[in-house]
Amino acid sequence: MPHLKRAVLDRGRFPLRDHYPYNLDIFREDIELTFTSPVTIFAGENGTGKSTVLRALAHAAGIHIWGEITRERYERNPYEDELYRAVTVEWADGPVPGSFFASQTFRNFTSLLDEWAASDPAMLDYYGGRSLMTQSHGQSLMAYFRNRYRRPGIYFLDEPETALSPNTQIELLDVIGECAVSGLAQFVVATHSPLLLSCKDAVIYSFDGGMVVPVKYTDTDHYKVYRDFFRDMDEAAR
Repeated sequence: MPHLKRAVLDRGRFPLRDHYPYNLDIFREDIELTFTSPVTIFAGENGTGKSTVLRALAHAAGIHIWGEITRERYERNPYEDELYRAVTVEWADGPVPGSFFASQTFRNFTSLLDEWAASDPAMLDYYGGRSLMTQSHGQSLMAYFRNRYRRPGIYFLDEPETALSPNTQIELLDVIGECAVSGLAQFVVATHSPLLLSCKDAVIYSFDGGMVVPVKYTDTDHYKVYRDFFRDMDEAAR
């Protein structure tokens, strides 16, 4: 049984309707997500809200989200990070620890980890025993994934494929599959990668078309785009 069983996003708790993220098409109705598999994947085009919902779920589940380095912005949206207040989560047996991964904040995390390790080198033991800063971006990501996800908990990943080659995405797919099979780790992943979408027994929610609905892997737009592209390439090469 997954740690997180159910989540409801209640639009009746929105403070307003005409600002992002509350004006996204998917929020024309309440959203109810059930988690029946150790791996749940959010798929959809850019701007459909999958990463927005993922972040709100993580926040509502009590998972710390590493922030980016603060910089001045031309226009600040005070509602941008408040969506979690409209989310109710239901656990199978109480809250569990975990983590939130986003590629744009990972470098900041690795820098902080190096600072901690300067006074306590044992901190690196949790991430493979080597500084993540001394490895290539892809290598440091895989060192983090392999070591962090072996511990019991719930893990939210926002487009983890961003800096990974296809071969390395398959490595990540194997890590997620192995940790999920253990029965201790649960994953909720937002992705554009047809490789990660193929995760065995994963439940896929599509955010396309202004709705959040479960779909089969072969019915996702990501799968269809790649299938048609390679079919056309094969035909052109004949």
